[in-house]
Order: sequence, then structure tokens, then C-alpha cells
Amino acid sequence: MNKFLRFGLRSGAAVLMGLGAVFLVLLVLEVSQHSSSPGPSFQTAEVVRGTLESIVSSTGTLAAVETVDVGTEVSGTIEKVNADFNDRVQKGQILAILKQDILSAAVADVQASVTRAEADLKLAGRELQRNLPLYEKGFLSDQEFLPYRIDRDKARASLVSARANLEKARTNLNNTVIRSPIDGTIIKRSVDAGQTVAASLNTPTLFIIAKDLSRMQIEADVDETDIGRIRQGQEVRFSVQAYPEEAFSGRVRQVRLQPETVQNVVTYTVIVEAANTGGLLLPGMTATCDFVVERVDNALLVPNAALRFKPDEDLLAKGAGVEKTAAAGKTKGSRVFVLAQKGTLRGVPVITGSSDGQVIVILEGDLQAGAKVVTGIPPAAEKSSQGGFSLFRMMRGRRR
Repeated sequence: MNKFLRFGLRSGAAVLMGLGAVFLVLLVLEVSQHSSSPGPSFQTAEVVRGTLESIVSSTGTLAAVETVDVGTEVSGTIEKVNADFNDRVQKGQILAILKQDILSAAVADVQASVTRAEADLKLAGRELQRNLPLYEKGFLSDQEFLPYRIDRDKARASLVSARANLEKARTNLNNTVIRSPIDGTIIKRSVDAGQTVAASLNTPTLFIIAKDLSRMQIEADVDETDIGRIRQGQEVRFSVQAYPEEAFSGRVRQVRLQPETVQNVVTYTVIVEAANTGGLLLPGMTATCDFVVERVDNALLVPNAALRFKPDEDLLAKGAGVEKTAAAGKTKGSRVFVLAQKGTLRGVPVITGSSDGQVIVILEGDLQAGAKVVTGIPPAAEKSSQGGFSLFRMMRGRRR
């Protein structure tokens, strides 16, 4: 019994001595870590001089500056087509011809009506001249002479009507020949030989001619929130998917006032003119446009994140001192923190200007190009400053 009791006492003493040794080792490591730990690390960015551009982005569709829809004013069957896609045509050039047999017969019929009306007028005039002396001598009363005058006037009116019908018939016959109204390039053909076209209230479109493909326009849809920043003559850069490496430019020609609403989104059409000297731009291409709203050259630029950074109490407790400057209490705008020597932070009051959402222009402030401004704390450093096992933290928790 006494032997077992002595063995238990020796074992308990050994365990207590081992736990004490482990505690001393951890305490030494914790003290050395606190005494030798460096100051906090920061994410920094360099202050640079450069060009800042504020832009509004949108998409649009390329189209020719001026196009003409060529239709027909008469119904009939297409007898011949003389033009095709991409053909260069001159003003007055024949594009297509409709069958003319029916309209030629109509012209002949109306011509006969004109001849008949001329004969009736001649006969009515002769009758009037033959009875005029009798009327003047009193052998015919006004009532008896009046029909001769009426017949003459009616024959004259019939001749005028017949001649008008003849002119109309000849015009219809001439309209069977479809001619180009302008010099340009055919970008669409909608008919073939043998096809029947009917001219009604809506004139059918046979061809679409672009006047000048060396000049193009973009019909861009700009959101209502950005339309107030668009103005006539504004510079526009754009690209097309067919040539992703090419950069094109143009200028705003018109801001149309008629809005378009699609799924409760209001947009306005902005017309952008662009040169197409190389012929790379084609009607119907989708263009991605950047409207240059503002441009500042040779500006001092810092990231926007530098203006949002403010050192907190935990950061100052880890050794990041903040230098006190004479201008520290005279901040009229914002403040950025510059990483100075020995890891200290120097607050610099600044007056800011335009921003593109990533960087901002510094108008006034004691900043030079090449300075390092603090934009934040690395996530790893922040995590290590907040988490981890610490004997000191555990002891402070127990004291609380």
C-alpha cells in the first residue's frame, strides 16, 4: 500500500514539472516574438504623372451616312435586272426593267382618246363659228346659241383630260425602267427577274444604294444616366469585332431627342461620324464606343484606394506611427498617407479633381511623382494581426 502511494506521488510531481517546462518555453517564444516582430506591412502604390480620361461606354451599329431606297411606282413583272450587290452605279443608270406590254397598250389607247377629243373640239368649233353670224344678226336667240358654246367648251375640256391621261400613261411606261437616283454602291437587292411587284400604299423596295461608303456613321444607344455628358463634336474612340486590333475614331454629330424604352431602360440615340478610308468598316457591324468626356494631360495621379485608407487603433498599436506635420490640421479636402522612413506614415492633405473610377487627379498637395502612398493592408497581415494563439492575449483575457 505504501509502495503504490509513493509511486503515485512521484508520477504527479513529474507531470507537474513537465507542464511547467512547456509553459516556460511558450512564454519565452511569445516574448521573443513580441520583442522582435517588425512593424506592420502596407499595400502601396506609386504616385505617377500621366493622362486621365473620363469616358462613357456604349454600343451601336454602323451604317452608311446616306442611303436611298429604290422602289417602283407601277406594278408589274420584273423582266430584267441589270445590277447586283456591291455594284458601283451612276445617277440615271438602269437597274431593272419591268414588262411594258400592258402599259404600252394603255399609252396607245389614251393616244386614241386624245385624237378623238381633238376631232370633237374641231367640230364644236366649226359649229360655233358657223352659227355666230346668225346670232349676231339676231336670227338666233341667246337660248338657241348657248348649246354651241357649251359643246365647244366641253370638247376643249375633254381634250385637256385626254392629254393629261396620255401624260400619265407615258409616265407609267417610263417608270417601268428603274434607274439609280444617285451615284453610289448597291448594298441590297431584293428582286430577281420574273418576280412580280405590286405598287400600293407602301412602295416595294427593290434596291438600297449607299451614297458614299468612305464615310460611315454609328447609331449608338447611350443610357439616360450618361446622356447629359454627351455633346456635339465630342471625340469618340470605337472598335469592331472584325478587327479587334484596329482602333477607329470619330466625333459626335447629333444627339437625337427621341428616347427609346426597352424593358424600362431609357436610351437615346447618338450619331457618330467616322472616316472609312480603308474600307474596313461595313454597314451593320457592331461598334463598341468610348465617348471621351474629359481629358487631363500631365496630371498627378493616385489610386482612389489611397483616399479611402485610414489607419485604425490596432494598426497604430503595432508600431505604425503617424508623423505630425504643420499642414495636418489644415485639411481642406482629403488626405492620403505616404509611407515614410522607418515604416512611419505621413498624412498629406490634398485637393482632388477628376477621376475615372480607378485613379484620381491631385490638384494641390505636398506630393511628388514617385512617392509611395498607402492603399491598404495585405490580407495576410491583417489576418495575422487579428487571429492566432497568444499567451499574452489569453492572460489579458483572464485578467479581464
